[in-house]
Amino acid sequence: MAHILDRALWASLSGPHAHLAEVNGQAMRYAPDVAPFAVLRPDHDGRAWDDLAELVGPGERTALAGADPTAPPAGWEVDDAIDGVQLVDSTLRATPDPEAVPLGPDDLPEMLDLVARTEPGPFRQRAIELGAYLGIRRDGQLVAMAGERLHPPGWTEISAVCTDPAYRRLGLATRLIRAVAAGIRGRGETPFLHAAASNTTGIRLYESIGFTLRRKTVFLSVRAPGTPSTRTFASIKGKRSWIGDQSTTVRP
Repeated sequence: MAHILDRALWASLSGPHAHLAEVNGQAMRYAPDVAPFAVLRPDHDGRAWDDLAELVGPGERTALAGADPTAPPAGWEVDDAIDGVQLVDSTLRATPDPEAVPLGPDDLPEMLDLVARTEPGPFRQRAIELGAYLGIRRDGQLVAMAGERLHPPGWTEISAVCTDPAYRRLGLATRLIRAVAAGIRGRGETPFLHAAASNTTGIRLYESIGFTLRRKTVFLSVRAPGTPSTRTFASIKGKRSWIGDQSTTVRP
């Protein structure tokens, strides 16, 4: 039987994040202003890709992820395929941080600005609905943040870990990871995260603070058949920032 983290997207959208899901037949996705990810039902048949095409819309892009995501059929385009890794908390010292403050809707403009400058991964207008976010301020300015993304039952992904370039190498990201993890553990759940396989420096740092490599994964950016009508959201391809954490700013 597959581990729940092998189907983290499906488990999130069909479970704790069902209220954020859009569903069509055998396909599900997060609302586009929440996150760019979509997924097919684990036992899907040939109709599933048609369901996903209807859900996404003609010519529109979406992101798929998994241990071995199914290659799309004819008519679909694969814009990008990236190797990634999934790491789970094994010996992380999770602890609240006195300087970490909860972030909410009033902080969204600053959060979006910080993400735009640091590109830790996808973060859209309603991303704060995915879970708790914490930030550190200096002189009133948001200089670092981290939060929660996928939420399979019993697990929560740590994501959007980023630090203003002027405040890096101070250990702020590590402190926020520990603080977010403390909240996750406080609910009786286990933290995990994803990273690009090419981010070897970041992976070593994650391992040094208590995460363990669980498995490899693959991220796909795909485009549905047809011609798009209007572009509501920016392309998820960008600088590959849609796949998950690529930063190397985490310090023990």
